[in-house]
Amino acid sequence: MNSRTWASLVIIGAVGMLLAAAPAANTPPAVDAAYQQSFDKWKAELADDMRQNWVPLAGLFWLKPGENTFGTDPSNAIVFPKGPAHAGSFLLQGDQVTVNFLPGIQAKIADKTASSGKLDSDTSGHRTTVELGSLRFHVIQRGQRVGIRLKDLENATIAKYPGPVCFPIDLRYRVTAKWLPSDGKKTVDVPNVLGDVTPTPIAGTAVFTLDGHEYSLTDLGGDPARGLFFVFNDLTSKSDTYPGGRFLETDPVSNGTVVLDFNRAYSPPCSVTPYATCPLAPKENRLAVAIPVGEKYDRRHSSH
Repeated sequence: MNSRTWASLVIIGAVGMLLAAAPAANTPPAVDAAYQQSFDKWKAELADDMRQNWVPLAGLFWLKPGENTFGTDPSNAIVFPKGPAHAGSFLLQGDQVTVNFLPGIQAKIADKTASSGKLDSDTSGHRTTVELGSLRFHVIQRGQRVGIRLKDLENATIAKYPGPVCFPIDLRYRVTAKWLPSDGKKTVDVPNVLGDVTPTPIAGTAVFTLDGHEYSLTDLGGDPARGLFFVFNDLTSKSDTYPGGRFLETDPVSNGTVVLDFNRAYSPPCSVTPYATCPLAPKENRLAVAIPVGEKYDRRHSSH
C-alpha cells in the first residue's frame, strides 16, 4: 500500500468517525428526576388553572350604554345559556357597571346576598364576582369595550378537558439568554384576538442562541426582579402549536441573564375557549425557527 492510498484511507476513516458521532452530538441532554418532577408539577398547575378559570367559561357579552337586560329568555338584550328567564339588568354608564336583580332572584355580589351593586372590572385589581346558582360572572374592560364574562361551574366541557398535551422534553431548548434592559420608554404594539392593538411598555429584550443562530424575544409586562413574560410564535405555529402564539414565563433575571425554558411554553386561554381575549405575538416575537417543545395545539378541536 503506497503512502497516497494510506492517506486516503485515513481521511475516509476520519470522515466516517465524524459522521458516526454526528447523531450523538444532536442527542438532547438527559432529563434528570428533579427536572421531570418540576416539569410535571408545572404541567399539573397549568391544567388546574385552565380547568378552574378558562374551560368553564360559558359566554362573553359586550354591553351597550344604558340598560342591558339579561336572562335565558330570548327577549333579553343578553341571553345567558342557563339560569332564570329574566334575571335583571346591567346598567353601563361610561365604564361603570351596576347590576340590578329582579325581585325573587337569589344572587350574591362579592360573597354577600344582594339585589343590586356596583361591579368593579378585572382591570381594577379587585374585580367583583357575582354568583347566580352555578353561574359566576364579572366585568371585563378591553380598550373601549366593557363586557360580562360568564362562567358555569357545571360546564360539561370541564370533564372533557384532557389537560395540556406537550412535545417530549428537549433540554436543548432550555437556553440562557442575555438580558438587555429597556430604558423604560419603549413600547411595542401587541395585537389581540379582538383586533385591538395596544402599545405595551417593555422591560427589555432577551437575546439567545439556538443551533448557532441568534434570536431575541421582547418582554411584555414582566418584571426582571420577579420574572419575565413573553408571547411568541415560531414555525411550529403553522401546524403543531397555537397559531396566535404561545406564552412563556421565566424566573427573575440574574446577573444580566435569564433562562428561557421553551419546554414550558404554553397555549393561551383562547386555545380552550372562545370567550377569552388573548394577546397575540407581536411582530418582534415571531421567530423564524421551529421550537418543537412545550404545549401542542390540536386544530381539530379548536375554539378559534
